[in-house]
Amino acid sequence: MTRLINIDNGGTLTDICVVDGTDVRYTKTLTTPFDLSRCLFDGLSKASALFYVEERLAALLQSTDYIRYSTTQGTNALVQRKGPRLGLLTTDPTLCEALAPTAEEEDLLAALVGDRYAVIDVAVDDAELAAILVEHVNGLAARGASRLVISIGGDNGAEQEKRVKNHLLRLYPRHLLGAIPLLFSWELVADRDNARRTWSALLNAFLHPAMERFLFNAESRLRESRTRRPLLIFRNDGGSSRVAKSSAIKTYSSGPRGGLEGTRALARGYGFRHLLMVDVGGTTTDLGVVTDGAVQVEHRGKVAMVPTSFQLAAITSHGVGGSSVIRVSDGELTVGPDSVGAAPGPACFGLGGADATITDVYLCMGLLDPRTYLDGTMTLDVERSRKAVQATVADPLGLGLDEALARMEAAYLERVARALRTEALNLDTVIAAFGGAGPMTVCGAAERAGVRQVIIPRTAAIFSAFGIGFSDISQHYEAPLASTDPETVAQVVGELRQRARRDMFAEGVDLNSCVESFRLAITRGEEDELVALTDPLALGEQLRDGDLASLELSLVSPLPHVAVTGATEVGRSDAVTNGKRVVQGAELPTYELLRQSPGSTAIGPAVIEGPFFTMRLSAGWRFRTTAAGDLLLTNERST
Repeated sequence: MTRLINIDNGGTLTDICVVDGTDVRYTKTLTTPFDLSRCLFDGLSKASALFYVEERLAALLQSTDYIRYSTTQGTNALVQRKGPRLGLLTTDPTLCEALAPTAEEEDLLAALVGDRYAVIDVAVDDAELAAILVEHVNGLAARGASRLVISIGGDNGAEQEKRVKNHLLRLYPRHLLGAIPLLFSWELVADRDNARRTWSALLNAFLHPAMERFLFNAESRLRESRTRRPLLIFRNDGGSSRVAKSSAIKTYSSGPRGGLEGTRALARGYGFRHLLMVDVGGTTTDLGVVTDGAVQVEHRGKVAMVPTSFQLAAITSHGVGGSSVIRVSDGELTVGPDSVGAAPGPACFGLGGADATITDVYLCMGLLDPRTYLDGTMTLDVERSRKAVQATVADPLGLGLDEALARMEAAYLERVARALRTEALNLDTVIAAFGGAGPMTVCGAAERAGVRQVIIPRTAAIFSAFGIGFSDISQHYEAPLASTDPETVAQVVGELRQRARRDMFAEGVDLNSCVESFRLAITRGEEDELVALTDPLALGEQLRDGDLASLELSLVSPLPHVAVTGATEVGRSDAVTNGKRVVQGAELPTYELLRQSPGSTAIGPAVIEGPFFTMRLSAGWRFRTTAAGDLLLTNERST
């Protein structure tokens, strides 16, 4: 039996999911942004108690086959612009202009690079090139560059970067104190598009330091505990790999991608044709789509609104979550995008927060039980929430507390619904709602957006961590084709296979068990066409005159996955209530999800308590538990 641990490190909470065969157990802990290793090992210690009654961290780690980790820290660093000052060295005097065709790209380039760029001429002999490099590197360092990106375009760009690299390593040896770290764009990705490849290199260089420090430290601590295998990083392309074999840029938005992998498993298990992921965390609501069992992806995805050279899922993030600040601005209520995070957190956390959030609103309304938050591991302070709502919303608007709460909830639900309406919704659309705040608000938001069906997985509170469990160990490679003659193609195929087998060997997997797949990426104008290849040496007549082509290789080592088979038909019965709760002055029945048998059903208004989450079932909405213990919701008023 294989034991797997999946960890999703968010801005407010860190989720730990342990899969032991068909047994899935999980827990949560507050994220400690000042020391991420603390919440990581606190969470693992809590998880060990799920198996051994008491905390036995070493026993859990030594009995685990694979540990996969996802983090939003790279995303947060980019959003907050917290990272190194970069320098850019290029041969193209128009590159900076090409990097910033939009206001978003111009703003990001100014924050990451500013005036720290220089243009060099590589059409000179080695002695003159060395002198040019010394002059410009020293100049960039003097202007504050602490990391240097070298990006050279053109047909021989990769070769010229190798030439520059040889000079720089000789002029600035890495063993010398104070040597500036160097990143060469073609070593990161072989993309002919100069601007896209340069952006990828800049983003990777910016995200690298913080990710490197924490992840290698975490891996070292895990090794000291004698884990069976090195820590695996879950990436935004849906695969996992060792820390040493993962690029920093591929950690960006990897948490939501875990949720999207879980959403795909739900779509296949239940037969949903169009499933919209709605992952509501503390800071953001992340949306992604699964259509006919496939995740919607972009061959050249965007990070922070700028194009990159990597395939990424089409995930959009909206600045609204359970910890988003609700305040009065110019006489109107606004929701987010700023968030109180885990520290100080919502006012009800009692950690010094004075801003009101939807968590405070629902606590004051009576929806949340202050004694059962996070399954009773954290007690909420109702009085602090009331004071925050009164001071920041009720008094400025001249409202009573109850009316202020109602207005705040309506503003929050409309903000989430506005995010939902940015997607192409249709009659087949079903929402998969999860995350700490997803079940709490999904009925109201879905109704406003015109969606009548929702599924809430039993593991909703940690579903992104659960979704990481559908990833395999993998690596992806790309190489441009300078020619399509058989000899050239065979050489490229051989080089790709050699790189892939070397890296997968370093992953410690059985190379004979790996699954290989090739595809041809054809660029025609602004569009890319992807063609799966059964034989990479037989390109056939795929290419036309003027096409630019690249070969892509993926090598995958499968890991065990949990089966999602919730569509089994079961008989219906009345759900069993376990009490009443007064919400906004009305007494509502409460249902504990884990006490319901498959097929249990009831109609709202009601409150449903799940593991680590509370759900508000609005009037007119019916819930039914599935064979897998998930919740299917239907708005019967819209039928």
